[in-house]
Amino acid sequence: MRRVDRELSLDETIKVIENQEYGVLSTIGENGYPYGIPLNYAYIDGAIYIHGARSGHKIENFSFCEKVSFTVVGDTEVLPEKFGTNYESAICFGKISEAVDSEKEKALYSLIEKYSADYLAEGREYLAKMTKATRVFKISIESISGKAKRK
Repeated sequence: MRRVDRELSLDETIKVIENQEYGVLSTIGENGYPYGIPLNYAYIDGAIYIHGARSGHKIENFSFCEKVSFTVVGDTEVLPEKFGTNYESAICFGKISEAVDSEKEKALYSLIEKYSADYLAEGREYLAKMTKATRVFKISIESISGKAKRK
């Protein structure tokens, strides 16, 4: 990292990931173009889990190349009078694979806990109906870094 004075510790970087609502998954496809898509996610035991439909552009890209990056932007504040911005962000690089069986169920329930904490019972019912129609993917993180400017 060029600006080591802005580098976050691993714990601070994980807090950025845990405390935000969405991140951007970047993949590469057969056409050679990068593809970034904003997604909800869950951070569980050092991995990032995402979910989605059974097919689509991102899933086609996973088949082409398992290497991905995932970026989370935390709190930001534009400082117009200083022509700058306070920010925090995290970026992870890793390999993506499909989560199945109990790992899939755990990830889906973690998403319910994160985004619908007041509706856990209804969430379980929803998952019972939707689990077969949904695919879950795990990003096994190989490297992670965080950066912030908070002045």
